[in-house]
Amino acid sequence: MSARMPRVVIAAPASGAGKTTVATGLMAALARRGLAVSPHKVGPDYIDPGYHALATGRPGRNLDPWLVGEELVAPLFLHGAAGADIAVVEGVMGLYDGAGSGEFASTAHVARLLDAPVVLVVDAARQSRSVAALVHGFASYDTRLRFGGVILNRVGSERHEQLLREALAESGVPVLGALRRSDAVTTPSRHLGLVPAAERRTRAGTALDAAEALVAASCDLDGLVRLARTAPPLTARPWDPAAALASAPVPSEAPAGTPLPAPDTARTPGPAGTTVAVAAGAAFTFGYTEQTELLTAAGAEIAVFDPLTDEALPEGTGAIVIGGGFPEVYAAELAANEPLRAQVAAFGGPITAECAGLLYLARSLEGRPMCGVLETEAAMTGTLTLGYRDAVAVRDSVLTREGERYRGHEFHRTAVTPAPDRPLFRWRGGADGFAAGRVTASYLHLHWAGSPHLAVRLAGACR
Repeated sequence: MSARMPRVVIAAPASGAGKTTVATGLMAALARRGLAVSPHKVGPDYIDPGYHALATGRPGRNLDPWLVGEELVAPLFLHGAAGADIAVVEGVMGLYDGAGSGEFASTAHVARLLDAPVVLVVDAARQSRSVAALVHGFASYDTRLRFGGVILNRVGSERHEQLLREALAESGVPVLGALRRSDAVTTPSRHLGLVPAAERRTRAGTALDAAEALVAASCDLDGLVRLARTAPPLTARPWDPAAALASAPVPSEAPAGTPLPAPDTARTPGPAGTTVAVAAGAAFTFGYTEQTELLTAAGAEIAVFDPLTDEALPEGTGAIVIGGGFPEVYAAELAANEPLRAQVAAFGGPITAECAGLLYLARSLEGRPMCGVLETEAAMTGTLTLGYRDAVAVRDSVLTREGERYRGHEFHRTAVTPAPDRPLFRWRGGADGFAAGRVTASYLHLHWAGSPHLAVRLAGACR
């Protein structure tokens, strides 16, 4: 079986060159032309896919060989791109920057797994002829890559552009665009990167329109589409959540039939049913689309709720999923929603929480009351905790069994006190995670496509 999907990877020599502006503007420009555009992001980033979704009207999807394994990158790509006319993949960091000291999980690694042409976005400010040496180095460093061309960003003037083009003409690398400096496409940042699109929809839409107009006026869209169409067919089969549940082994070292932890009898039992309530809204924007697709395939019904505005859990909720986000920005609003906090505190069914969800389940966040499900206090710190984790579950929980291995990612500037005395996960140099009754909560972000048995366990537990 082979699948032909026109595709292009937008990369850069380093972070800050303008990949997100170019990639998102290109997605929007192609969508405005009437193409169905499938958006993708290399790595564990949650924020850029929100802007991609705004540009294309399709879910932004992540491609991360560290979290899901090399073998799933092409299948997940084809699954996300089903029904699209073209796919645009935004890279991460510099083209060859990977997890750890190597290039595993780098943009170059994912581009090779997808056999996709690469376009390098170069910040041309403060250079002219030197750009040719820079581009030549990136284009020749790994001859296995399909190096398709360059887009120049932050070009100062027509004369500056002419000098850049002349230098690159000698190198033989096609110039597919030259963008002038523009403050209109700037996206504000804070302690964990860009402000999510869900928090600034009107202004994000305005910035997206500006990026689309800039890319459409400054890039060779026809040339980029032609380049994307040079990508050969992929022989992988599209990932299917139902097939993943049926075929994926459960990586457990625990004896078969190990019972799930009992419900917390101090709380109200969850109602019988398979509705999984998933937190969303401006405070909880981090999540992978494949998680809810797997839960649906496992027989659950997904009901979205917003802890900022909804005063009750969805009717028939049998389990709760609270992903990542920025609850610290909305601590006052979350605290003010007392009816929902009380209902979450009394809920006796399974609850799984990651990062922001952990903070919401704590007694307090920055001194403001939260749900009190966990006996810990959460607060901002001056330290960024960031990185991939090769973790081992050292306790049974509603989701995990002792001895199972999980690959995850941490990304936060908060800490909880006290830390768990019996952590759920351990890895080299660290430990984390609470497991209390049917509650699991940790700072570790997991991509459930790499561990589909989690959906089976949660759907089964909420019955």
